[in-house]
Amino acid sequence: MTGVRSSTVDGVVARSARRTPEHIAVRYAGRSWTYAALDASVSTAAAVLTGAHGLRPGDRVASFAHNSDVYLIAYLACARAGLVHVPVNQNLTGDDLAYILEQSGSSLVLTDPDLAPRIPDGHAVRALRDAPDSLLGELDTPRPFTPDRAPGADDLVQLLYTSGTTDRPKGAMMTHGALVHEYVSAVTALDLRATDRPVHSLPLYHSAQMHVFLLPYLAVGAENTILDAPDAGRIFDLVEAGQADSLFAPPTVWIGLANHPDFATRELGALRKAYYGASIMPVPVLERLRERLPGLAFYNCFGQSEIGPLATVLGPDEHEGRMESCGRPVLFVEAKVVDEHGKEVPDGTAGEVVYRSPQLCQGYWDKPEETAEAFRDGWFHSGDLAVRDAQGYFTVVDRVKDVINSGGVLIASRQVEDALYTHPAVAETAVVGLPDERWIEAVTAIVVRRGEATEPELIAYAREKLPHFKAPKRVLFVDELPRNASGKILKRELRDRFSGSRTLRPGE
Repeated sequence: MTGVRSSTVDGVVARSARRTPEHIAVRYAGRSWTYAALDASVSTAAAVLTGAHGLRPGDRVASFAHNSDVYLIAYLACARAGLVHVPVNQNLTGDDLAYILEQSGSSLVLTDPDLAPRIPDGHAVRALRDAPDSLLGELDTPRPFTPDRAPGADDLVQLLYTSGTTDRPKGAMMTHGALVHEYVSAVTALDLRATDRPVHSLPLYHSAQMHVFLLPYLAVGAENTILDAPDAGRIFDLVEAGQADSLFAPPTVWIGLANHPDFATRELGALRKAYYGASIMPVPVLERLRERLPGLAFYNCFGQSEIGPLATVLGPDEHEGRMESCGRPVLFVEAKVVDEHGKEVPDGTAGEVVYRSPQLCQGYWDKPEETAEAFRDGWFHSGDLAVRDAQGYFTVVDRVKDVINSGGVLIASRQVEDALYTHPAVAETAVVGLPDERWIEAVTAIVVRRGEATEPELIAYAREKLPHFKAPKRVLFVDELPRNASGKILKRELRDRFSGSRTLRPGE
């Protein structure tokens, strides 16, 4: 009876296969899969994982691999077999990689041959592709699969490890039901259609690309192209060839596309939908993109791993006059803004965003104290500082941990960053608070230049745009900003790197 009433992650694709079996589901590196072929391969992969490796429902299976079609198939196969998929950032090495594999208790690591040497000894390994015994090779011989116990909506399907920008990653325990609810929210809020031709170029280990776009697009029956990475030339080629009209990318990638020498000359009119998220989009950058592509519909997607990860969306017809906003909650999300005591604050007042939703994780894997801290007073506490207006639109001010306490005054780093982004010589910037004897924390801008600019010049420029107490007291120049693979700038790393530099002299 439970199976009749529940919906599972792999069931989303199975339904599309029954509805449009011969329609192309996925293209990757010269290969293409119809929906029927994709669904059959999911069953074959599930049979291999449970047969050859003896895995049973509830066992964790890590995917430490690059983007590919078989990466997607492996995830869906885990879902069909009742296994718990553990996507791992393919850039991790050493202790960081070992921590996730050990903390999750993964019984098997699915990987690519070039990444296999990084995996610590003692872990069972299976190649996804590019090896004689790869999982991809097994798909040539279809096998039926019938699980001993079919997974249901309440079963775990994935451990989504947080990005770890502030501390050790935590494994958010996602159920089939939570993710299916999130897929429905994504389809409705982002206007996903079967006629769209999305390109998926961000890492599939990351929840935004997999769960906000690839799986929801498979749910509606669209034709999807997977790329190894967000290569601007390849994306431009696909758009010009009529094979891509929808793209999701974090602000760092959109900045790179806008700064690419071919951006102004390529024929990109076929690009109809532009999605951004994972971190705050500088308003000046968004304005430049809209000026270049006036017919492009922009959607701002906001959330975090623990909620699947989509929580709010600002649609294309909602940007005018509120481009700093991340929109309103999606279909299955309830949100409010509270003070440090958990009391809801009036509209227009900054506070922490908290959520209630069937999309939320069940807690953090093997971390009961962190789970209790995040889930308290009947709400999930996000750690994001935001303001809600009278129309229900949320504007993220900062991460609670990134707010700068300068001389006893709280300063949101985003406001300073937006001011600096309007300077023509600033390609990228991150603003952090560094320890200072006088100010407690000194507002410090770390800047990647694309032209000539000096520290005094940028400080003076910021003071023209901001109250003096909010302007940077220091500007440091770097060649690039550290970020994780999802595009989030690692401010913790910047604080650690520059905290030992000089403090300000009295009067500065």
